[in-house]
Amino acid sequence: MTRGESRSTIAGPVGALEVALNLPAESPRGIALIAHPHPLHGGTLDNKVTQTLARTLASLGYASIRFNLRGVGRSEGVFADGVGETDDALAALRFGAAQFPPLAAAPPVLAGFSFGCYVQARVAAHVAPERMLLIAPAVSRFAAAAVPADTVVIHGDQDDVVALTDVLAWARPQHLPIVVFPGCGHFFHGRLLQLQGTIAGMWRR
Repeated sequence: MTRGESRSTIAGPVGALEVALNLPAESPRGIALIAHPHPLHGGTLDNKVTQTLARTLASLGYASIRFNLRGVGRSEGVFADGVGETDDALAALRFGAAQFPPLAAAPPVLAGFSFGCYVQARVAAHVAPERMLLIAPAVSRFAAAAVPADTVVIHGDQDDVVALTDVLAWARPQHLPIVVFPGCGHFFHGRLLQLQGTIAGMWRR
């Protein structure tokens, strides 16, 4: 169960930054930060996969924060090749820490979809995460860094934006397991409930 969603704008690195907050039914156990797909290709915090991540993590007890990258929705600024977007993510994380002071020192969960995975890999260089959750990481389009060994990576074998073979090539030298959804494309159409259930099951284990 969750307590629904609230939205606001906060001070970001280049002006206003739009954020959405999903809360669990009880006091949150931690903060989860979720990053959306590429802003120049229609990515927003309202993307269905991104919303699924926020709601799933809220149901697992986290205060889940989504944010519109610069230049999207009510967030000011222009696209900055992932570098400025990393600053946006860190600003959203500071917002979460200010909202929940008891959790400010706790490692956050960093979750992302597609381009958002690239942003979160950069964030992880600044903030050691409790865990990372990457959905369809765009590793063939952006130079993704190595991630922690317990990172959850989920990808569809029919992804026509980021080929599964590219994700496996990125994961192989890290000995990083990949959860593969057969017959699933990049945007997980018709598979969002399965995605939610898979994440929740892995987290509880």
